Amino acid sequence: MEDKQWYVVNTYSGHENRVKENLERRVESMGIEDALFRILVAEEKEIEYKNGKKVEKMRNLFPGYLFVEMIMTDEAWYIVRNTPGVTGFIGSSGGGAKPFPVSPEEIESILRRMGMSDQKLIVDFEVGDTVRILAGPFAGIEGTVDSMNDDSQTAMILTILFGRETPTEISYADLERL
Repeated sequence: MEDKQWYVVNTYSGHENRVKENLERRVESMGIEDALFRILVAEEKEIEYKNGKKVEKMRNLFPGYLFVEMIMTDEAWYIVRNTPGVTGFIGSSGGGAKPFPVSPEEIESILRRMGMSDQKLIVDFEVGDTVRILAGPFAGIEGTVDSMNDDSQTAMILTILFGRETPTEISYADLERL
């Protein structure tokens, strides 16, 4: 019995949600729930201001791609490949070769970005340590860890901005210990 892993499926751009629904329907109608688990369109919430009004919309992080958590059986592979709107798997050399799965680190980073990660990040810093911020508007700035929230996986970092000590909440994933 193979393990379930994540694979990247290529679709027509702009049709990701329709293909996801088609695939979910096929999984149910063909009874392969034991081989196909989660089907994701990698999206994140984006806030736009139009005519002074706040508009929330979902932005696709990977247009033209779906992420499918599955056990790569011949049947499951065939069903996904032959779903309307699917143009193939990424990481397959073609000619009937099965694709390579996405690495756990890569899929974890995508799931975390979508707020769907169930893995807790283990960090090597604690309150009082000096850290560097790796991403976001404060990227490259160093600061001191003032407090840590393991539930939200964020730390309050005291940085010096404009000559003042400023507390900034930063995700564990965007920090490195110095």
